[in-house]
Amino acid sequence: MSKTNTTASVTFENVRKVYSDDFVAIDGFDATIEDGEFITVVGPSGSGKSTLLRMVAGLEEITGGDVRIGSESIKGVEPQDRGIAMVFQNYALYPHMTVRKNMSYGLRLTTALSEEEIDQRVRETAEMMGIEDQLDDKPANLSGGQQQRVATGRAIVRDPKIFLMDEPLSNLDAKLKVHMRTELQRLQEDLGTTTIYVTHDQHEALTMSDRIIVLNEGELQQFAPPEEVYNTPANRFVADFIGSPAMNFFDVELHGTTLVSDGFEYEIPSSIVDTITTVDTTSDLELGIRPEDITYDASGDNTITAVVEVVEVAGSDNFIHLDIEGSECRVRVSGGLKPTVGEEVQIAFDPADIHLFNAAGENLLAGLSDTAVPEVPTESEEAA
Repeated sequence: MSKTNTTASVTFENVRKVYSDDFVAIDGFDATIEDGEFITVVGPSGSGKSTLLRMVAGLEEITGGDVRIGSESIKGVEPQDRGIAMVFQNYALYPHMTVRKNMSYGLRLTTALSEEEIDQRVRETAEMMGIEDQLDDKPANLSGGQQQRVATGRAIVRDPKIFLMDEPLSNLDAKLKVHMRTELQRLQEDLGTTTIYVTHDQHEALTMSDRIIVLNEGELQQFAPPEEVYNTPANRFVADFIGSPAMNFFDVELHGTTLVSDGFEYEIPSSIVDTITTVDTTSDLELGIRPEDITYDASGDNTITAVVEVVEVAGSDNFIHLDIEGSECRVRVSGGLKPTVGEEVQIAFDPADIHLFNAAGENLLAGLSDTAVPEVPTESEEAA
């Protein structure tokens, strides 16, 4: 379907959402989503993800600040006049209507298009979504994946400036989710429509996004491309939230060029030390290292002694849970490696891969090293 609407940017300026019980759902949110970008919004339950989306959609009032689509403020603008289309988690299809009527209903209410023009749009969109053979079926006769395609097609047919998607794939099984994720990426690239996509699934965020918004308790933690969020997290929350298995953390203090923990000592280059010592304190630090950045069964200097506690088999990769003097550490290794529980092993990691967080949770090393593309599960791993 050829687009007739122009797409638009979305700008948030000091946006707040406060409910009647004085609960602050969104607090001082600032961000600019560029025209044509695919943005995912991630965060734990209650972080404000859906609230942010619903304010753009007009389903929640904006308590403070402003939201603009293009150059126009949307405060006071009716939802149907905002140039947005929304896809919900539960699809929200009318059960008594056929697929054709579900897809065309919004157009009949909000446009002056003729029946012929509406029918053409519906048919073209149905072909794009691969549901042209289901146009005369009702939702009860469709699979979950087909219902998701109908809901997405209903949004596409409106030719909006902005797509808003609220966890649209969460009801699908793992294999179908991977397939539909790829389809949504392809559609967004073909249409070029600015998209804000809320998800609790970090794999969706890492693989689909141009940039990721990370929220916690209504506050923006980081807004950056996936590889930057993964490799250079702005703070401890982002480092812990993004990544599966999660980043390993160890309480350490800096003594000279040595990070000292209860279970190990680790030497770091003076260039890193010089950066760390520019902060107020070198105590109460946390060392962070991702499981895939740890070398298992290492040798040489600067190694750490650990004991195997659990071997978690996960297909092409295995996850080894280690004990380091009472601290847990997870290591990602090849699927062919299956050590014995209780075995003592040496591990090591490159100083370029470490993260250091102060007591406030700030990443003291953010921006020091070049970023790389994050490793995420393959389709076969995720569907397993």
